[in-house]
Amino acid sequence: VQLQASGGGLVQAGGSLRLACAGSGRTFSRYNMGWFRQAPGREREFVAAIRNSGTITYNTDSVKGRFTISRDNAKNTVYLQMNSLKPDDTAVYYCAADWFYSGSTQKEYRYWGQGTQVTVSS
Repeated sequence: VQLQASGGGLVQAGGSLRLACAGSGRTFSRYNMGWFRQAPGREREFVAAIRNSGTITYNTDSVKGRFTISRDNAKNTVYLQMNSLKPDDTAVYYCAADWFYSGSTQKEYRYWGQGTQVTVSS
């Protein structure tokens, strides 16, 4: 599957953004999808994942109820709604897909999008 992330941009602290990750192919609904982010000088960090069944997990330490992951299989798209954004949320956000894996370990995801930059100003 090929993935294309979009929706990043510059926003003030407290604002919102919705990221989208569009996938190719007719089997998109069967993939487990994840969002990760990487800030300058830091390791890539798990943000959220949604299984093909719809089960959702979050990195509760970092998102604490501010982010919501969802998917629309009819549109081959997974979303990340980000509210109450903070400067610490500034990062490149990546979407990932895997046929079998749905956890928080980035190396287990086989397919990756190109990333979209999110910058939150204070």
